[in-house]
This record gives sequence, structure tokens and C-alpha cells, in this order.
Amino acid sequence: MSNRYETVFILTPVLSEDQTKEAVSKFKDLVKKGRGKIRHEESWGMRKLAYPIQKKSSGFYHLIEFESEPAFIEKLETEYRRDERVIRFLTVAMDKHHIAFAESRRGRGGNEEGAEARAPRKKKENVDN
Repeated sequence: MSNRYETVFILTPVLSEDQTKEAVSKFKDLVKKGRGKIRHEESWGMRKLAYPIQKKSSGFYHLIEFESEPAFIEKLETEYRRDERVIRFLTVAMDKHHIAFAESRRGRGGNEEGAEARAPRKKKENVDN
């Protein structure tokens, strides 16, 4: 039985753009070789980390949403651990609510910030009677 998963990994900031693309393609190919099906992919680019990891304060974030067998996740995470370019990763199984939220987020443009998709808030005026 195939489940849907979402994985986010952070690559070290010292990589060039080509090296980053090569690392991402390595993991995408691994999912495909493991008979997985990639549903969605997002590159979040260079971001500041909440706390230093391996003496680094930033990293390249990448998200891949895919379907695969549960046994494949262990193989994927083993590859994350073996690859020196990956400084952190997280893989979660998506339930129906998570899937619905992810699809609605992509439907409105996949805007991570959300600020541009919403209208600006109006300030309440202080009315004293």
C-alpha cells in the first residue's frame, strides 16, 4: 500500500547552485528508483536557520511531496544521513487533512509568506461616544 509523504531537507550553504541542483536531483531520482511518485516539489532557497547547525547559520531548503511504500522511507533517510551536504531533514506521513491543506496552499499560488495573497488589514478606528 502506497502512502503520501512530505520531506524537507536543508543543504549546507557552501554549495554552489549547480551542486545544490545535483543534490536535489539525487534525492528525486532516489524516490523514483524506489518506485515512488513525486507529486510536488518546492525550492525555498537560502534561509536563515533558527539556531546554528554544524556551525552554519543558513542553508538551502527543499521540499518534496511524494507517494511511496512505507519501507522506502528508511532507505531515503539513510541516504540523507550518508550525504555530507544534508545538514537536517524531516519526513512526515501526510494524512487527509495535511494533503488537503497542501493542495489548497498550492492552489492559491504556493506563497510561503501569505502576505501578498491577502488584502491588507484595515485599522479599527477608535470611536468615543
